[in-house]
Amino acid sequence: MERNTERRRLPPLNALRAFEAAARHLNFSRAADELSVTPGAVSQQIQNLEDYVGAALFKRTPKGLLLTDAAQTALPALREAFDRLAEAASMLTAAVDGRRLSLTAAPSFAAKWLVPRLGKFEQLHPHVDVWLSAGLELVDLTAGEVDIAIRYGGGRYPGLEVARLISETVIPVLSPELQAANPILQTSDLANHVLLHDGSPDPDDSCPDWLMWLAARGLRGIDGNRGPRFNQSSLVIEAAMNGRGVALAKRTLAQADLEAGRLVTPLADTTAVDFAYYIVHPKAKGRLPQVKAFLAWITAEAEAHEAALRALDNGAGI
Repeated sequence: MERNTERRRLPPLNALRAFEAAARHLNFSRAADELSVTPGAVSQQIQNLEDYVGAALFKRTPKGLLLTDAAQTALPALREAFDRLAEAASMLTAAVDGRRLSLTAAPSFAAKWLVPRLGKFEQLHPHVDVWLSAGLELVDLTAGEVDIAIRYGGGRYPGLEVARLISETVIPVLSPELQAANPILQTSDLANHVLLHDGSPDPDDSCPDWLMWLAARGLRGIDGNRGPRFNQSSLVIEAAMNGRGVALAKRTLAQADLEAGRLVTPLADTTAVDFAYYIVHPKAKGRLPQVKAFLAWITAEAEAHEAALRALDNGAGI
């Protein structure tokens, strides 16, 4: 009973929201714009909260607002509480309909690996509607609007549940028609081809561009800077399939086209990179049945994909 009494004595939520916004901006006008109220309303809410706690929360100085020691101490916990509230509200919505699963992934991974497989998940779980958003920008999962993200990176995502899905390697690829017309039998034959560049914004120093790839193999006389450049990995793969040249492709993304014969890899030469594909989600989201189902399914798909690649490599002697 004592705990319930303490909860009933919490200050009004609007006052706490106004304080958090004003503390973040250190400006009542900008806080008002964010909350779609007037600066006077923010000021009144701050005054109400100061009356409630019996202490000033801001210092007014000639240079602007500063937080008092008490406000500075309480602010991190308040921000965490609002994050938890947003997450709880999102979970309530998900729990009510139980059908929607919201995903986000990089466009190239979504187009070349995930979307072709999603039909299998939908057959297994016809009651779940998958909402997939593909974009280069990272989504803030703490906001609660997205259930799961698939990220390509180093695996360090603080505050989230993280599982490694698929490792990545880089291989040279080109169309079978181009290989037949102008065969690449050894690395020096690349001098007779246009080099296609993957310019996707992946800050992975271990992932070679053509300049690095050629230098590592001691090839001189080939300009590794020349050739078309594309800002997404899927686009450089499409260009290679269309016979525009030779691409250094991420193998996970190119594998379906290799299996279908739309691409060939002329050299038994793979380069492992540090980055990999990870599936991440807030811990609380992992309790949702549709999230549990998707995690189990995609983990099995990733394991099957990597097992197939290992079998191919062993058979080809790569």
